[in-house]
Amino acid sequence: MAISEIGLPSELATRSLADPDQLARTLADRVAEALGHAVDSKGRASLVVSGGRSPIAFFEALSTRELDWSRVQVSLADERWVAVEDADSNEGLVRRHLLQNAAGQAELLGLYQPADTLERAAERASQRLESLSRPIDVLVLGMGNDGHTASLFPNSPLLARGLDSNEPAACLPMLAPSSPTQRISMTYPLLASARVQCLAIQGQAKLDTLRQAMQLEALQMPIRAFLHSPLEIYWCP
Repeated sequence: MAISEIGLPSELATRSLADPDQLARTLADRVAEALGHAVDSKGRASLVVSGGRSPIAFFEALSTRELDWSRVQVSLADERWVAVEDADSNEGLVRRHLLQNAAGQAELLGLYQPADTLERAAERASQRLESLSRPIDVLVLGMGNDGHTASLFPNSPLLARGLDSNEPAACLPMLAPSSPTQRISMTYPLLASARVQCLAIQGQAKLDTLRQAMQLEALQMPIRAFLHSPLEIYWCP
């Protein structure tokens, strides 16, 4: 499908790829290039990625790209509040599929923190991120069919704070509509500070969601907050 047929505003940089494998390879090349530039220009780089099943092929492709991974920090846009060993853990996913091969030398700054409450765990996650190189060099987001991104879900009690450009916390506790419901999410100002911002989506339903989000407010579909330059969209059928 030609970019002109996707139906998104022309000011959004959009790549239409043939299939999921091509999307994974193309995105891996773009991210590796940006990380390499950051390492060369300032001696280190930071990468923030999203969890779920969709990024696995991208993670595996990126793990083989050659750059000085020892100078790269990797963190997560959001996390399910479960132990790293749990099958639902985003950190566990990153460890299994990204921090392998050449990328095994990267430093991982996970968001999961054991605590008495989700609120305290989110505070500890924010503290953990104090060592994250900022602004973020590369951010890779995903999106749900409800228009959420990271764990910024419609109707989550603290969503307005999470989307507030003046929110001082790096992370906030969030509630998802599906299990595991307790989540920790980076907030909009931290995510949106990224120099390179990418959104990877697959399928017609996700494309329709993006089109719908362009007509709504961010509190209705949180992805709307990111739909402006410098976002790069990578899509395949």
